[in-house]
Amino acid sequence: MVVKTPNKAPFHRTPAFPVLILQLIVTLAVALVLWVFQGLVAGYSGLLGGLVALIPNSYFAFRVFRYSGARSARAIVGEFYSGEAGKLILTAVLFITVWLAVEPLNVAAVFGSYLAVLATGASALLIVRGFPKH
Repeated sequence: MVVKTPNKAPFHRTPAFPVLILQLIVTLAVALVLWVFQGLVAGYSGLLGGLVALIPNSYFAFRVFRYSGARSARAIVGEFYSGEAGKLILTAVLFITVWLAVEPLNVAAVFGSYLAVLATGASALLIVRGFPKH
């Protein structure tokens, strides 16, 4: 049996990297705005909500984009399915951890920040198209 090593792409050169950076910026910006206008609890709740979205997205992107090239198609498809499953499990675990471990918590800030980071990911096509290739 011959084992082929798929082409490995540097993570910072993948199309997902600028999206993840933008999601990190959105997470920090939303947390800062919440902190300034609604107080400390809203600020760290917003930070946690953003991280609940960002960490699983980063995991998924790392899994899916670590291979490149046509010869790696089978590995990419396999990583897509396992990455998505891991992302869903990680999201659930992080939400449960936040609910159980953090008190007091501003639920609206958690969900608002979570949704803002997801919306940033949903607009990824626009972000990636404008990203210069090196």
